[in-house]
Amino acid sequence: MSRSKEGGGLPSVCILAGGLGTRLGHLVKEQPKALVEVAGEPFVYHQLRALADHGARRIVLCVGYLGEQIRALLGPRQFGLDVVYSFDGPSLDGTLGAIRRAAPLLEDRFLVLYGDTLLTIDYSAFVAGWWGSGLGAAMAVLKNEGRWGPSNVTYRDGHVGRYDKHRPTADMQWIDYGLGGLTKAAMATVPATEKDLSALQSELAARHELYGFEVTERFYEIGSPDALRETDAYLRSRTSQDG
Repeated sequence: MSRSKEGGGLPSVCILAGGLGTRLGHLVKEQPKALVEVAGEPFVYHQLRALADHGARRIVLCVGYLGEQIRALLGPRQFGLDVVYSFDGPSLDGTLGAIRRAAPLLEDRFLVLYGDTLLTIDYSAFVAGWWGSGLGAAMAVLKNEGRWGPSNVTYRDGHVGRYDKHRPTADMQWIDYGLGGLTKAAMATVPATEKDLSALQSELAARHELYGFEVTERFYEIGSPDALRETDAYLRSRTSQDG
């Protein structure tokens, strides 16, 4: 396994796990989405195990709704990872607001991962490509062509040209894969009142400051009942193959 340059592993990973998960209905009535059972264990276990396998050392979990349950389950160390927690304020922080709140716990360069997403990606290659680009932010992209939701990215030669999660255009054939990289300095690109991570990434793309790392394998997620069933089937099939 390749390792990133700084410290022999991945930079700290910020996982955005504070969402309400309302599309999952009764499954999140009494527990946060990160603890929904997938292939026989809480979803967050699958995420953390994958990150540990790719050289992660420190995880910062941004939690909100029923977040104390996540901390009670995981504690300060899990799968060889140091795990720390950043709780939302009294009102919802939004994705970027949650990252800003967690910033004191993060390194100057860090990865950002959504708490309902499971990725089949070489994290070390992503980090090496991003650091080699010299840019302050990064985004993994997949040539989607409308297969997994609306495509929202234009991409060419290691750069995200445009990114618009809310108003995609016909020439956008790629989709954001669910893994990003940020420097703390890059967060100052938009006003401190901006709560949406995608707004920051859109602005960075417009300034030609967003590195793009193309992946070819699809992502899995648990944001809806259909997606949850699909991810559960994928993980169970992989377990049977490993066995």
